[in-house]
Amino acid sequence: MDSELTSAAAHLAVAAGIGLLLGIERERRKGEGPTRSFAGVRTFTLAAVLGGVAWHLGPAATAVLGAVVGGLAIAGYALGDRSDPGITTEVALVLAYALGAAAQEQPTLAGGAGVGAVVVLASRTRLHRFVTEILTEQELEDALVFAAAAVVVLPLLPNEGMGPYGVLNPFRIWLLVVLVMGASGLGYVAARSFGPRYGLAVAGFLAGFASATAAVAAMGTRSRQAPELVRPAAAGAVLANTATVVQLAAVLAVTSPATLRATAVPIALAGATALAFGFVAAVWVARGVPGERVGGRAFSLPAAVTVAAVITGVLIVSAAAQDLLGGGGLAVTAALAGFADAHAPAISAAALTASGVIEPPDAVVPIALAFTTNTVSKAVVAWAAGVPAFAWRLWVGLATVAAAMWAGVLLVR
Repeated sequence: MDSELTSAAAHLAVAAGIGLLLGIERERRKGEGPTRSFAGVRTFTLAAVLGGVAWHLGPAATAVLGAVVGGLAIAGYALGDRSDPGITTEVALVLAYALGAAAQEQPTLAGGAGVGAVVVLASRTRLHRFVTEILTEQELEDALVFAAAAVVVLPLLPNEGMGPYGVLNPFRIWLLVVLVMGASGLGYVAARSFGPRYGLAVAGFLAGFASATAAVAAMGTRSRQAPELVRPAAAGAVLANTATVVQLAAVLAVTSPATLRATAVPIALAGATALAFGFVAAVWVARGVPGERVGGRAFSLPAAVTVAAVITGVLIVSAAAQDLLGGGGLAVTAALAGFADAHAPAISAAALTASGVIEPPDAVVPIALAFTTNTVSKAVVAWAAGVPAFAWRLWVGLATVAAAMWAGVLLVR
């Protein structure tokens, strides 16, 4: 009984805290005199606590008292300063009541939502300036297209293999389109924030952790839209491969630390080479790149679809080759699977090591083969998505990274 009372008191305290935060923010904008807003610190705090108490009284009380709070908000708007058509305070009051009730069952969720609401309310000036002065019509249209692709279209697609060799998975193919669009959008935002000289390099590195192949495609698309950005786009694409190496080390560490130790030298050489090549390209080669604001679109939907189609074609060819050649041993299987993903065959080899089927040194070559064939896939994507100048620059970088990987293999064998 005491524990239940303590829990209820704690949840009511969370509700009071939510109302207090919302009330403090609204109090600062309340104004003074006859035209001031009707709700401030006390009103918001009491509304949130009332929501918590109503929740403990039951669903009927929650609904009735919620209607009362909503009625008070409507009355406050009707009797307030009619020269201001905004209803932010009124909506925030109802939200305080609802979050106070939600805090009794989901205090963490309610608290997070409350803090998020306060941040939105406090950022009014910045948000208005961003929407009216910074965000362009073209950028808004691109954001809506991306939202529709990710939130509306993607969940509706079946997540199952079909077609030849079960490779045609509509959900995964469209997910790749979304990833390419997202990586391209990240590059656009970074280029606007940091300038095209270094923004694309930063975006490529970060996008690589989501999908290095998508990052390569996005950088290629950017080079096609703005040929003067070929060099920084190539730098970003090479840096995306640093993320591939980091993720490769991470999955090996989780699956089989012994395999990670066996492949430490090849992985370290490949990662250091990718990082150094990308850094040099970003800092030295990109000196002649114009620093003014970037233009064009955040992404190209047709280009993203084209890249997805190319990668799907590579997967079909890889699956057909694997079917014709059979298992062919771990090395052949890893090489063919690497066209689609460098990490899955690496995990398979590490799992065989962890189970004692093979020794850690025996996993080094299959993992290097998977990394190399995955590099070939990225080279194909670079050719399909970017201009020739982007493709050959990236090919040089990819070949250098792959050579570093194999140099490490020779050192440990």
